[in-house]
Amino acid sequence: MLGEYPIEGRRAADISASVERAVGAGELEPGQLLPPMRELAATLGVNPNTVAAAYRTLRERGVIETAGRRGSRVRSKPATTSREMTRADVPAGVRDLSDGNPDPALLPPLTRAFAAAAEQGDRQPVLYGVEPVEPELARLARADLDADGVPAGPLTVASGSLDAVERVLAAHLKPGDGVAVEDPGWGRTLDLVPALGLRTLPVGVDDEGPLPDDLRAALAAGARAVVITDRAQNPTGASVSARRAGALRSVLAAHPATLLIEDDHGHGIVDLRLHPLAGVTPHWAFVRSVAKAYGPDLRLAVLTGDTVTVDRVRGRQRLGPGWVSLLTQRAVVRLWADGAVDGPVVAAAYRSRREALIDALAERGVTAHGRSGMNVWVPVPDETGVVARLLHSGWAVAPGARFRKSAPPGIRVTVSTLTAEEAGPLADAIASAVGPAPMRSYG
Repeated sequence: MLGEYPIEGRRAADISASVERAVGAGELEPGQLLPPMRELAATLGVNPNTVAAAYRTLRERGVIETAGRRGSRVRSKPATTSREMTRADVPAGVRDLSDGNPDPALLPPLTRAFAAAAEQGDRQPVLYGVEPVEPELARLARADLDADGVPAGPLTVASGSLDAVERVLAAHLKPGDGVAVEDPGWGRTLDLVPALGLRTLPVGVDDEGPLPDDLRAALAAGARAVVITDRAQNPTGASVSARRAGALRSVLAAHPATLLIEDDHGHGIVDLRLHPLAGVTPHWAFVRSVAKAYGPDLRLAVLTGDTVTVDRVRGRQRLGPGWVSLLTQRAVVRLWADGAVDGPVVAAAYRSRREALIDALAERGVTAHGRSGMNVWVPVPDETGVVARLLHSGWAVAPGARFRKSAPPGIRVTVSTLTAEEAGPLADAIASAVGPAPMRSYG
């Protein structure tokens, strides 16, 4: 073991495993600087190339990050199973608006849908070698995609949006490649990209979606892929407008080698029109999850894209899980066919809750953002202080650090279950916690 560093081993695999164990056990803290490669090599009595190979493996696994002459350090959110981000405990009596979950009261009951799917399975059991996509699910999903202007392409099913995004990235990129990501953006995406050994290049966001100039800069800096949220962006609620979609298409058209991934997880809970970018580059993927409208535990997302991309995803999927449960797929078909979710009603409910808080904050001189979805983003001067003061006042919100790379600080408030009576008191608490501050943008 190396002095203050719990690192040992003679082979690259042993050294990297030692570091990963230490991170998982908390012996190496997030952000902690690792010893220089030559210093560690001398202490362990190995060739510097051996340590370099170990550090490279750790970078590819998303455990450490390297910043040139500033050295290598443990990532702020290392991709280790024992230290993955978990929700903080919310004390009893505190109103929890931090979790990002949909309103359970707006989710449909699942009993009838799964009973019907199970009955179908009893008549015709699903065995190995099955086609991976339920034909009726493909038909209904394709009809919805056609109606929204998503280009024609083959279709498959993944275990949720993030699973689909991961599979598409892995199908095209190699460790070290750059990925343009929204900033602020979905925390899991910000964690996933480095966990795959890829580099994140942040792209600023405003209410209309990713900023074209930022995307252009990220692509010029070497990004080989971009992940864009079409609507209900987490955490800001941004929704790509028609004008912004046109500008983004122009940027992407100038970089035709870019892999474009679009995430439309807000389908079914938003009342803003989709303006897809799909098809502007040869390699593209469009992902649509059922989690927000029908329930996160369904773990199902439809993925369409160009033939090469979808074929690669299907091929890799066959080597692993094989397919997403057809029982679940058939249950989703039944939910769709029965009209189990009234999209306009759900979208209106979330809109009224967002607007109630945003308007109440505006009356108190606090700027907030939430054009779609179930979250409101509030720029703040000091995340830690604001979150702590709100917790003391009886409100739990999510610190913006979970969702940003270089964007200014903020807090995310999940309004999915916020009542009209709570909007005013919550706005009072936020205004008090933030204190007087000038109007500001998060883009």
